[in-house]
Amino acid sequence: MERLATALLQQLIRCNTVNPPGNERPAQEILAAELEGAGFGGITMVGSSEERPNLVARLKGKADGPTLCLLSHVDTVLASPADWEHDPWSGTVDDEGFLWGRGALDMKSQTAAEVAAAASLAASGWRPARGELLIVSVADEETGGSQGAQWICEHHPDLVRCDELLNEGGGPVIPFEGGRYYGVCVAEKGVFRFTITTDGVAGHASIPKMGDNALLKLAPFLQLMADRQPGLDLTDGPRGMLEGLGIPVDGDPAGALAELQRRDPVLGMLVEPMLGVSLAPTRISASEKINVIPARAEIRVDCRVPPGLGADVAERRIREVLGHDGYRLDFTEQVPGNASPVDTDLFRAIEGWVGREDPEAKVIPTILAGFTDSRTFRRTFPDCVAYGFFPHRHQTLYETAPLVHSANERIDVRDLGFATRCYAEIIKERLGEDVR
Repeated sequence: MERLATALLQQLIRCNTVNPPGNERPAQEILAAELEGAGFGGITMVGSSEERPNLVARLKGKADGPTLCLLSHVDTVLASPADWEHDPWSGTVDDEGFLWGRGALDMKSQTAAEVAAAASLAASGWRPARGELLIVSVADEETGGSQGAQWICEHHPDLVRCDELLNEGGGPVIPFEGGRYYGVCVAEKGVFRFTITTDGVAGHASIPKMGDNALLKLAPFLQLMADRQPGLDLTDGPRGMLEGLGIPVDGDPAGALAELQRRDPVLGMLVEPMLGVSLAPTRISASEKINVIPARAEIRVDCRVPPGLGADVAERRIREVLGHDGYRLDFTEQVPGNASPVDTDLFRAIEGWVGREDPEAKVIPTILAGFTDSRTFRRTFPDCVAYGFFPHRHQTLYETAPLVHSANERIDVRDLGFATRCYAEIIKERLGEDVR
């Protein structure tokens, strides 16, 4: 299976699917051919355009049971070849066993592992004893999914309806105080972006005191956001993660975070955004002319909010940092967070597999500060249990995280095989085995 996953990943990387424009069809056709050759029936490619189809393949079992979906996307962010040691569309495997290219981690590698696992099982004669296996590879995730997950869930929901789902968002091993922890992403933060606006009086820039410069009034608010983040609002996923790491919360999430930061500053930095509302100013605008003192200025802020919390909590935490006076606050985007329960058969299947493959390791829930296509499936199918899990044993979270959306993206081929075995075993455990 590792060889098949490696060959598939190389082929996928050699398809330039930078989004925009995407052009995912060649990659989808590679996957469709592999699955069809292995014995999958009902392979469907649908999309809002010919160039950008979404792929769905299925195997049905004899008896009723859960529908398990392995979800991925084949579009990528851009890459500048001059910044890379190997061409980002080469799929090169170096002497150390790393496979290079845009998408090697996000997330053509998971696509290759999922398809290789499913195709290998089907080609061996395996079929589900119960339920149904879905392989879904979508377009357009990197720009929000309007032609990918959102489109197919809106226009063809019955084609991708599922009870359980595995997607991106977790899995690389987290080393902590001599232990090994695999994170399963059970939730994603919501997006509550906003602007803060200040007002002044225009004037000629040659006489700085003639007007009332609205841009200067933004400076204190920028400094406030540089100095601190809002207080914490701990939800179930991060609580489970802290407790899984052996750090008791005991009603004091700030104290638990401080203890984690003391014991592992890097992990503390990665975990902090999971624990509450986060504020990151990203854009500023003021005068349209260099010689005019601005009468109005605004900062645009990327604000992420834990699942289960809404605009009321976001606003309270924003004003906790910025105060109430001297600016106007306007939300420009409000997308609530999403989550799946931890106490499920799918979570236990992941725990069981990790226990067999890496007996000294432990599985813990995590949440994602960003978002994936899981949010669309959770919204469309409220009872669907969706997790992010692409396990890496050899490359740790500290090694993979800096490479995502960056130059020199690469994956250890051993981890590609590791993940492929994981998907094959979980498929058989959740759907049973009807060998033909």
